[in-house]
Amino acid sequence: MRLKELYKKKVLPQLKQDFDIKNDLAVPRLDKVTINVGLGPGLKDKEPKYKEQVVATLTKITGQKPVMTKARKSISSFKIRAGMEIGAKVTMRGNRMYDFVDKFINVVLPRVRDFRGIDSKTVDKDGNISVGIRESLAFPELSPEEINLVHPLEVTITTTANNRDEGFALFQYLGFPFKNK
Repeated sequence: MRLKELYKKKVLPQLKQDFDIKNDLAVPRLDKVTINVGLGPGLKDKEPKYKEQVVATLTKITGQKPVMTKARKSISSFKIRAGMEIGAKVTMRGNRMYDFVDKFINVVLPRVRDFRGIDSKTVDKDGNISVGIRESLAFPELSPEEINLVHPLEVTITTTANNRDEGFALFQYLGFPFKNK
């Protein structure tokens, strides 16, 4: 709950002042966090336990059971058929989301190998950010002894910002480690 309190006490008034917003509800805030993992190597029969490993990893990281995503249409060059499970995702909102983002900023990103900061270009035109992590071992819940298959994952943080500048300011005030230009 540290990040939620920081948002209410420091970030909200600062954003109101910076963007000349009168109503508290119009100020940009975090809306949801989505963690996504593709099952690319697990689609072929080379890694039969890949899907179970991904589901177990996402469950440990988030405390929620992931939802399997299915292909909407067939793609013959990738040997994907419509209705095949091709990924797993978890969506978090509310207090769990704020706790996850706090852990992501202060614990996970510093543990990522060769991390030099998030590029400011990753904030899109709607004020959302997507960060890819090559190894899920950066999360403290996972121990290297238990993990047989290391897989990448993508964390997308969606905001209620109206444009890129509002979203970027929100992430800066929340303490996201951006690269210095």
